[in-house]
Amino acid sequence: MEIQEFEEIFNSYYQSIKNFIYYKVGDMQMAEDIAQDVFMKAWEKRATIRRETVKSLLYTIAGNLSINQLKHRQIVFEHSNALRTSSDYETPQFQMESEEFNRKLQQSLSALPENSRVVFLMNRIEKMTYAEIAERLGISVKAVEKRMHKALTELRKRIDMKI
Repeated sequence: MEIQEFEEIFNSYYQSIKNFIYYKVGDMQMAEDIAQDVFMKAWEKRATIRRETVKSLLYTIAGNLSINQLKHRQIVFEHSNALRTSSDYETPQFQMESEEFNRKLQQSLSALPENSRVVFLMNRIEKMTYAEIAERLGISVKAVEKRMHKALTELRKRIDMKI
């Protein structure tokens, strides 16, 4: 494909490709940038482009680049939102309180009777159901419930007492 023929294609399809992209991304500046990228990719493939399929090729490239840009925008948004959210709560005061709570929790867990501590950790850390815990430990579900109740009661008492 010669430059003159490519210019003809550009002049024929640029506006409609840009509008197509604009409807997908909702941002005119981004639509213009992506439309330019579409024609850059088409220029790179000019040796293999057939005149009768050029329109569908341009729209396919435009659709794919638009989707990629939207995915990229979503990732950037999620990342910046996560940074903003985490930095809002990670003040020195929050970090100190969090460390203090974790220390109390570890002390309280280590002070629990072994059978209650095992049931608590299997349920809360390993996400096992009471039935699964009962089967693994060879005890009844009722015994698991009693041990869990004892563990929770003891942990609340110890953490609320500000040990």
